[in-house]
Amino acid sequence: MSTLFTNGTVVTASDTYRADVLVKGEQIAAVRRDLPRDGARIVDAAGRYLLPGGVDNHTHLDMPFGGTTSADDFYTGHVAAAFGGTTTHIDFVIQAKGSGLRDALDTWHAKARGKAVIDYGFHLAITDLTPAVMNEIAQLPEWGVTSAKVFMAYKGALQVDDTTLFNVLKRTGPAGILLMVHAENGDAIDILIKEAVAAGNLSPKYHALTRPPELEAEATNRAIALAAVAGAPLYVVHVSCDLALQHVRAAQQRGNRVWAETCVQYFFFTVDDLARPGFEGAKYVCSPPFRTPRDHEALWGGVRDGSLAVVATDHCPFNFATQKSLGRDNFAQIPNGIPAIEDRIKVLHEAGVRGGRIALNRFVELTATNPAKLFGLYPRKGTIAVGSDADLVLFNPTAEQTISAKTHHMRIDYNLFEGMRVRGAPEAVWIRGRQVTDGDRFVGEQGSGQYLHRARFAH
Repeated sequence: MSTLFTNGTVVTASDTYRADVLVKGEQIAAVRRDLPRDGARIVDAAGRYLLPGGVDNHTHLDMPFGGTTSADDFYTGHVAAAFGGTTTHIDFVIQAKGSGLRDALDTWHAKARGKAVIDYGFHLAITDLTPAVMNEIAQLPEWGVTSAKVFMAYKGALQVDDTTLFNVLKRTGPAGILLMVHAENGDAIDILIKEAVAAGNLSPKYHALTRPPELEAEATNRAIALAAVAGAPLYVVHVSCDLALQHVRAAQQRGNRVWAETCVQYFFFTVDDLARPGFEGAKYVCSPPFRTPRDHEALWGGVRDGSLAVVATDHCPFNFATQKSLGRDNFAQIPNGIPAIEDRIKVLHEAGVRGGRIALNRFVELTATNPAKLFGLYPRKGTIAVGSDADLVLFNPTAEQTISAKTHHMRIDYNLFEGMRVRGAPEAVWIRGRQVTDGDRFVGEQGSGQYLHRARFAH
């Protein structure tokens, strides 16, 4: 049976217009005014926007880290994403030391199998570059993986050295793979952490104080330089500060093939949140850490001028009572990560669109279209067009909600945006033509999400 969305306002990265949208099977069959009903199921979208389903290209579901595992798996995280208007995500596969890339990918496929609700892909995070792994890199596109990642931080765990980073860049570029970097100077950070602990400075705020913006900026510039020499494209994840953004912008102005994202939380929180009374600051521990109001304004400038192409989440939730508490006596033991997959669309619309900082079309571009283009999913995902997957969000721009851990769907005991009032929220969501949320009800099917084989990087 087909579904016809009538009387709505279609919003894409380039246009806003009144039109009906006809869905047949899993794809969009027609987009124009006054489409015939022909027995279709009718969804009246009057007074609503029809948005393309969000694409979140930066998530960590069911990920081991710091002696524990992120709280959302591929079912709970997907349900939360769907309620938040995200219909596709790309998760990070973490290579275990001593294992191969195919082994790591198979492990993550097993995590998702039978649980997935939304569609998903994988990036491959390389942590141990053996000769065998070097040879595997070129095979990633055959497995549907066209992006990889290296960490320049987390010394002794995930961090790689410059030799590894440069060698990976020399392999990913020719293979049509976009390399992503977590850009912080892990060597210097490691020294600062040891000095803070030795001095008895153990509270959560020292997580931020031992990861200063200068070290994010230095690593960002170093990665950009190595990518330029290697002739490879580069994507800088979770830019948090003005200093790092300046390096990204300067590289783009020179013509370097460099793209960057920020994450929605970096517009809202500061180092002062990590200094909240008691142990409350642990809720805000993530890497890079939260910065200053001046950095917030710089990031808003970056999404306006295009130097930041994507707003993602880096969703990596750890429960406050049972997981963040591992670092109660030492900030260096607090699992790094925050929950955001459900709230990205709502809070960015509130602060960005309603706040007058970005246009509605730019909002769609940042949350759906650009991540789909950069990561080999466009035009199947990220837009509303004939032939695209029918991933649709019925978005009510006048609906009012108060964000709270009491009502969210993430499997975590707190919410970063607790008490925030937003106007504008997803009312119902469809993935490949199948409805998965209806108001407060989840009507999807566990295991229905599909793994996405993505096209090689071609920007």
